[in-house]
Amino acid sequence: MTTLPNIQLALSQLIRRQIAALVLAAFVLLLTAHAKAEAPFQANGFKVGEVDATSAIVWTRLTQRATQNSPQGPTYAMVEEKHEVTPDYPGNHPNPDRWPIKRRWTKYPAGVTIADVAFAAPGIGGETRIGYRSAETLNWKWTQWHPVNETKDFTHQFKLSELSPDTKYKVLVESKNEDDKGVTTRGSFRTAAASDDPAKVVFTVSTGQQFHHRDNDRGYKVYDGMLPLQPNFFVHTGDIIYYDLFTTNIAEARYHWQRTYGLPSNVRFHKKVASYFIKDDHDTWTNDCWPSLKTGFQGTFTFEQGLGVFREQVPMGDKTYRTVRCGKDFQIWMVEGRDFRSPNTAEDGPFKTIWGVDQKKWLKETMTKSTATFRILISPTPIVGPDRVKNKHDNHSNIDFKTEGDDVRTFLSSLKNTIVVCGDRHWQYHSVDPKTGLREYSCGPASDAHAGGWSKGDFRKDYHRFLKVAGGFLSVTCERQEDEPTLTMKFHSVDGKVRFENRLPVRE
Repeated sequence: MTTLPNIQLALSQLIRRQIAALVLAAFVLLLTAHAKAEAPFQANGFKVGEVDATSAIVWTRLTQRATQNSPQGPTYAMVEEKHEVTPDYPGNHPNPDRWPIKRRWTKYPAGVTIADVAFAAPGIGGETRIGYRSAETLNWKWTQWHPVNETKDFTHQFKLSELSPDTKYKVLVESKNEDDKGVTTRGSFRTAAASDDPAKVVFTVSTGQQFHHRDNDRGYKVYDGMLPLQPNFFVHTGDIIYYDLFTTNIAEARYHWQRTYGLPSNVRFHKKVASYFIKDDHDTWTNDCWPSLKTGFQGTFTFEQGLGVFREQVPMGDKTYRTVRCGKDFQIWMVEGRDFRSPNTAEDGPFKTIWGVDQKKWLKETMTKSTATFRILISPTPIVGPDRVKNKHDNHSNIDFKTEGDDVRTFLSSLKNTIVVCGDRHWQYHSVDPKTGLREYSCGPASDAHAGGWSKGDFRKDYHRFLKVAGGFLSVTCERQEDEPTLTMKFHSVDGKVRFENRLPVRE
């Protein structure tokens, strides 16, 4: 007969055994977590870029931890020495009244470095390699293992070649340390269609991705808004990050990229969609900048370092201006607007330029020779506008670059079925140049919080066909309807809802 004391004893022993088992399991988990913590992670995911019909570049970065630092972590403070007048900028600074800062530096809490602050994703040495295969096959192809170190912020870019056109590829990004411990990140991308293939192509475009204007706890709604369209690729037209809000050295410049591309929304999107990146002023160095600009508030961080960090942090080939044929019916051109430009403050005339002699020659030659049905020029800044008059002096729609702007608009309008897609402006618009008939579509910023700079009621009938001072993105669809090529432009809100649609048939 079982007595109550015996039952109590049995229960006590069972509880002790369960506690011991839990303690052991916790200890094993602790050891496993410790072991994994020594491995190189990929908190910034990966990016696939510069995709054409037969090749692609995969960007990777190894990190100390699986995710970026907590948003509740320590932060920094900017200390600025201001002045009332601007003798330090004798006509050379683009906006002396807007930036009356003589010198700035960064203040951190005691014992804290840039690697410790909120949202940082400090890097770590190790090795990385890429596995890839078409979705229809089972055999993986592998690159060689490649070491990474602090010289390039623990990044590496792999060029994949001999790919098949219009094919979905699966990707594995592997990392390891000297003990062969590491992690694997999975994703995919699609190559461009061959130049004789009238394939349907969808792509999306955005701009103005200021970190403090992100609009949910995962990062930016706009990326989740794009994914249901299943875009073949994405184009970021610049102002990807904003150095001039906080950067005094190259380590802080790299931090901007770590924190933005450690956000879950960005990591998830770039594992699924190939991208092309174009830089503008804020992700080159500072507002409205040019190569010879002198300013005192970027610390030791230089214009030249900005050019290097950009190429380090995004998949990029030999040149930052390039063209990609996307099937039989359309081709895109992406231009470089910072590296070759004249000072904004120079007198306008035939030698004042944004694109430079060589790039402009390349653009005209390649666009003229193209056999694509539609030609799309993607510019980091406006060409048609209209733009603000009093405080903007930086793009082809401004009077400061009227000579080159007139030449560019005349040339582009002479080519049939040619349009401009632009970034930079913090509002969406579709406009038509009243003199040449050239069409321009401004994609709008990545969040509603970043929208502004234009009056909501300032709809100019001589230019505007659509105007919305709000965040969102532009989608472009090229497809054949009854065997006739068409181009459909749609403005979307940040959550993907269509605000305006414009269908362009072929103009003979």
